[in-house]
Formats: sequence, C-alpha cells, structure tokens
Amino acid sequence: MPGENLSRDEARERAALLSVDGYDVSLDLRSAVGEADGEPRTFRSVTTIRFRCNEPGATSFADLVAPSVTAVSLNGKDLDPSEVFDGARIALEDLAAENELVVDAQCAYSRTGEGMHRFVDPEDGEVYLYTQYEPADSRRVFANFEQPDLKAPFRFEARAPEGWTVWSNGAGELVDGVWKFAETKPISTYITCVVAGPYHYVTDSYSRTFADGTTLEIPLGAMCRKGLAPHFDAEDVFLVTKQGLDFFHEHFDYPYPFGKYDQAFVPEYNLGAMENPGLVTFREEFIFRGKVTQASYEARANVILHEMAHMWFGDLVTMAWWDDLWLKESFADFMGTFANVGATRFKDAWITFANRRKAWAYRADQLPSTHPVTADIRDLQDAKLNFDGITYAKGASVLKQLVAYAGQDAFLEGARRYFKRHAYGNTRLGDLLSVLGETSGRDMTAWSLSWLQTAGVNALTPQVTLADSRVSELAVVQEAPESHPELRPHRVAVGLYRLTDGGALERYARVETDVEGPRTVVAELAGAEAPDLVLVNDDDLTYCKIRFDAASLATLREHLGDLTDPLARALCWSALWNMTRDALLPARDFIALVLRFAGRESDIGVLQMLHAWTHTALDRYASPVWRETGGALLAEGALRELRAAGAGSEHQLAWARFFASTATAEPDLALLRELLDGTTTIEGLEVDQELRWAFLEPLAAHGAADESVLAAELARDDTASGKRHQVRCLAARPSAAVKAQAWAQVVESDTLSNALVEATIAGFDQPSQRELTAPYAEKYFAAIDRLWQERSIQIGMDIVSGLFPALQDRPETLEAADAWLAAHQDAAPALRRLVLEARDDLARALRGQECDARAR
Repeated sequence: MPGENLSRDEARERAALLSVDGYDVSLDLRSAVGEADGEPRTFRSVTTIRFRCNEPGATSFADLVAPSVTAVSLNGKDLDPSEVFDGARIALEDLAAENELVVDAQCAYSRTGEGMHRFVDPEDGEVYLYTQYEPADSRRVFANFEQPDLKAPFRFEARAPEGWTVWSNGAGELVDGVWKFAETKPISTYITCVVAGPYHYVTDSYSRTFADGTTLEIPLGAMCRKGLAPHFDAEDVFLVTKQGLDFFHEHFDYPYPFGKYDQAFVPEYNLGAMENPGLVTFREEFIFRGKVTQASYEARANVILHEMAHMWFGDLVTMAWWDDLWLKESFADFMGTFANVGATRFKDAWITFANRRKAWAYRADQLPSTHPVTADIRDLQDAKLNFDGITYAKGASVLKQLVAYAGQDAFLEGARRYFKRHAYGNTRLGDLLSVLGETSGRDMTAWSLSWLQTAGVNALTPQVTLADSRVSELAVVQEAPESHPELRPHRVAVGLYRLTDGGALERYARVETDVEGPRTVVAELAGAEAPDLVLVNDDDLTYCKIRFDAASLATLREHLGDLTDPLARALCWSALWNMTRDALLPARDFIALVLRFAGRESDIGVLQMLHAWTHTALDRYASPVWRETGGALLAEGALRELRAAGAGSEHQLAWARFFASTATAEPDLALLRELLDGTTTIEGLEVDQELRWAFLEPLAAHGAADESVLAAELARDDTASGKRHQVRCLAARPSAAVKAQAWAQVVESDTLSNALVEATIAGFDQPSQRELTAPYAEKYFAAIDRLWQERSIQIGMDIVSGLFPALQDRPETLEAADAWLAAHQDAAPALRRLVLEARDDLARALRGQECDARAR
C-alpha cells in the first residue's frame, strides 16, 4: 500500500466515495511529563469517525502515522491492526452505507514541529505541547481522512497532567479530570488544534452589535510560556485583534462563526502562524524580549490579521485540494495588509508590502520551479513546498491588481457572496471567479488566464521622447522571459517626477492606464514638462518588475534620497534590487546607493530590508576580489550612520544591528566587545539581551568570542531563546572541528529539535568562512537523498535548503549540482525542486559577480 504521500487522484477518489458526519477524538497527554521508559515517548489517541459511503461494499482507507495501533474496529467488527495498518494507512474494506470506525493508537510526540510537538523549557523544566498540522500532520495525532474536502464537526477531549490547561478549537471545561471541548463547525482536519501545558493565559472579550440588533460576543484569549510572560504585551495583541474583527465584520458582512478566539504563542514553531479556528497558533518570537523597531510590531499585526482573514478565506470556505491553496493564502496575505492599513496604526503597511512581500514573490517567480498562482499539486509533498512566495505574495499582489481592475466595492461584494454561497463547503477557482464576474461585470475568465493560470513576472520600462523640454511621447514597454512569455493586462499608474528648486524630487503628473501587449502609448502624458524620473507602476497597483529609462536611472543615482514620497522611494529601491539580482546593475553600485541614501530613509521597514539586501549583494553578487573592500565600506558606513542616528531611535537600533553584522576588522570587533562589557557606550543605545546576542555572533564568527564566553552568556540568559542564540553562535566559530561537529549534529544525527537544527544551520555557513566549509559541498550532495528519505519533510526541507553550498560560489559547485540532478532523475520531485531552486540562486549569483567584475 502507498505510504504517507497522498496523491491528488487518491484524494479525489476518496472524496467521491465518502462523506464524514463527525469525529470524536480522545487524547491522553499525561505521558508528556515524567521520565521516559527508554522507548520513544508516546500518547494514547482514540478516534471514532462516523462516515457514509455512497457505494456499499467499496474499499477505502483512513490516514494515521503512528508507532503502533492497539485496536481497530469497523462497524462493531474488530480488525487485526497488523493486517490493516501499514504505518501510514488503515485499510477499510466492505464499507456499509453508514459506518463507524474506532481506532486506538499510540501516537508519537514530535521534536520537529509536526503533529504533537513537545517542548521542555530549559529555564524551568516545564513541558509545553501544541499541534501543527498543515498540510497533513493531524494524522500524526489521530486517525482521520486527511484531505481538505472531507470536512466534519469535531469533538475533542483530553486528559492532561495535573495543573495543566488544555485548549482546542471549541470552548473547553474540565469535567471529572477530563478536558471536554464543544463540538466544532464542519472544518478540515488540518485546522484542528490542541494546545496543552502550564501556559500563561490572558483573557479579554470582543462585542459587536449588528444592524439587525443582534450582538456577537467573542471571548478572547492569548497565551505564551511562563518564561515569556514578563515580555508579553497581550494588550497590544488584543487591540489589533479587536480592530481586525471590527474591520472584517464591516467588510465581509458575515459574523465570525467559530465561537471563541484564542491566540497561542508557542515555542519551536516552524511557521509564522496557523489559522486554526478558535485557536490560532503563532511562533513565540512575536513576543519581543528586547527592543525592536515598529517594523516588528507591524509585521506581528499583519500576521494576526492574516490569520484572522483565514477564518473566512480558508476555514469557513476551504479549497477542495491544494491546487487552489491560493484561495486561502493569497487572500489572507492581501487582507492582512488591507486590514492593517484600514484598521490599525500601521497606515504605511502597503509600503512594506511593496518592498518586502513582493521581493519574496519576484524571487520565487523567477526560479525554475515557478508555477501559476493556481498550481498543479500532485501530492502532499508538492503541497508542502507550495507555501511559497507565489502562493502568498504574488497571489496577494495579483489580488491588489484585481482590486484596481474590478474596483474595491465589486471585489468585497464578491467576497460577501462567496462566503454566503459556500459557507462550510469547499471550492475551486471557478466558484470565486463566478461571483467576482457577477459583481464586477468584468471578464474574469480572461483575467484569470493571464494572472492566475500562467507563471512568470513581466518587466515594464518607460520610453520617453522629448521635444522642446516636453514629452512628445511616453510609452510603456512590456517584456516577458522566454520561458514564460505571457504579456498580461496591467492597470498601472505612471508618475512623472522632477527636482524642485529646493532639491526635492516630487511627483507633478500621474495617469492611470491599462498596459496591454508589448508597447502601450500613454497619450494623456503627451505635452507634459520633461521629467527627471518616470516611475511606472507608481502607487504599486500591479505586479511587475519596474525598469527605468537612462535619464531616470541617472536621476536616482544622484537623488534617490530626495524622493519625498516614501512609497515611491520603496518602489525605486525594490526596482534597483531587482536590477541587481538580474545582473543589470553591479552589486557595488547598489551598495554605493545604500551607503549614500539609506541613512535618509524614513521608513524603518524599508531600511531594514535594505540592510538585508545589502548583505546579499556583498556576499553573493559582488565580485570576490571586491568583497573585502565592499565589506570595509559597509562597516564604515554603518558605524557612521549608527553614530548619526537619533539617540534611542529605532533607526539607531537598526544601524547597530547592521553594524554588528558587517564588523570584521579588529577595531570594529573591539567596539562590539566594549559595548558588551559597558566600557564604551553610544548615547541612547540600550544593549539589551537580544542585542547582546546580535553582537556576540560576529565576535564568535571571527574568533573573538570562544566557547567559554558563549557559555557565560547562556548563564546570563538561561532560556529557550538564549539556548537557540548560543547554538547558532557556537556553530559560527571559525574552526574545522566546530564545523565537523555542527555538520554531524544536523546531518548524521536526528537528536536536535527543529529549532536547534535551524540555529545550527544558521551558524554553520558564514560568508567569512568559505574555505572552512568548502569540504562540505561534496558531502552535501552525497547525503541529501538519504536525508530526504529518513527525516520528516520539514527537517528535510530545512537541511536541503539550509546546507546547500551557496557560498561555494564557483562554477564547480554549479557543475556538482547539475551532476546530482542528472544522476537523480527519479528522486522525490519535492527534493529535486529544492535543489533546482538553490542551483538557480547560485547561477544567478555567478551572473551577478560577472556583472560586478565588469564595473571595475
């Protein structure tokens, strides 16, 4: 019988055969505490599934990934577990019209963040549990039909250690030592959830009265580990939550349908968050242990609102199969920013979207694995990898374009009809397009073909012809790569900017127009005064790569910092970064622009994105012979901006972190040591615990902080967060023995938790240590096929992506990747995809280095 990797065809066959009436799931979590008996730690899971079969006598299967099954009964008949259970599936034969399946199993606790994750807090020894399932890990906790279109109501109950609290999707209460939870609405298996342990829990409530006089009351809760309680700003979490509930009720006209609204911030989480109805889970890094910039608070608010949007897009109405994952993720990604701007204090969130989220999309859409927003998902491994920049950020960008194309009112009315028409059901692409066609009057089929069903990103470039200091013609040229030649209809704004007498670069003309085909003349701008800068896609209405004419690029080289509009600046920075990635702008030129103008950047999120891009430009795209020079320039510039930044400002903090990350020379490392021990101070800069670790990593990487220093810092910060930081810093030390140990811990052993695997990988590959890690390129290609087969898919993805020898940026590494791909044609498609993507990034880096070398 096939294993864990459920195919789309199998899911379709099962959905055509079965419908599920309900689940009763009973978990015994008392084994989570106390000494283990030497065997893998497990918990008892008893599941009763009531389901119908429209072809009596047929055969099907239930899903369960568990070490052992104690008992199975189907319609009152006991089945031999050894005969019907193969480790991943339970065979079901001779089904009746109405059936009851009972499975008593021993399920395994996880250390990989998949299924029932068990975490032991090093600070106080407390144990915390939570579940994470998407796309198909609920079968690691209870027997089920693990596919999104077999929805059903769920009733959970759980036994837990004394003193613990247990939460699930429905409201719960402790009855005679058992936590019992209210039955859910019909939902998919992957959004059921259990959280258990001695969590710190804070409550609030939300109330809204509707036009018909009815009032909706929603109990609110928020939780975290006890060790993080002193840092937990639950009041801000509740503020954003209430603002979001108001916003979505106003715009969706469909009351929140899932009762309570708990939000759990949990340790060692693989994702940003997960939209389990009634019990949303988040990575606990959204609880800030030290000072962070407003960009971090904005990002947290965006994630809170993204997950809340899922209550409608994804939980209430769910895609039938993972092909249409975009029906939830693209909408939630768009709605997160839409609500952030419309409901919270983060009114500039579209700038972050244009600068940060779209950068993720542009990269993903130029990889060999690019795919349409509506993807071809053959199986669960495909589904796991498609939680990517296309499904999220490109999809959200396309929806932003749709709002400009169809109109906001028509778009929202389409959403309202969609919810009411398909509540608690499953949908496909056509279901949404039909309601949007009704409300907009637009041809959604043609729009979908261009935007949702083809891959690739277009580039838009202005062509300007001048006569007598005026525009005689302005056209927009649209290009597409040969691999994905689709030219799309774009609703864009074209802005003309000029330098004022005061030195500001300001917009003086703007036209919205439809760009179609290879060349579109913008007739409305004929006769305008000659511009210093033409910005195609002004206001970021469409999804495209912006290019510049020669005069505009020359203006930006001298006056980028003079652009007064922050969104226009963000768009220009993004365009310049895309040009660097495409080997059209030398990396050293991009770095020079950052050194010249980043200190004037007012938007903190854009500044921090520039810092990240600059590292990539230096480490990946700059000519190797120039890297040392470029690194010294960056460190000098970062220190200059750090000293110039306002005392105590978030810009000061951002520049402090950037300076630490660029420090390589002994005077800079000495300054970091002095800031750590307090012998030197910078006015307004508070070196809190998180910043201490940020300073220690470069010191460790350059041999200026040994194991004893890191042990002393861990003693100072003996927490789960401190342990992750220490592990990363230990792996960063410049020693062959250190690298061998880190490699063995990740590749040859599976004892590390997911969080410590991530930390070790992050420390292992340092740009300054290319020679030290060179021997591991060959070892990498020898190991990954075995690792993919032996490890869980999450850990496999982390290792294959994280340890690819990207910093061994030589043609020989590219040849080694090509050789592996040629020799492993039959490897798992998901594994090949990860290697292909990393290989493409390496080839892009080598092209960038050639471009940069020509700039000498």
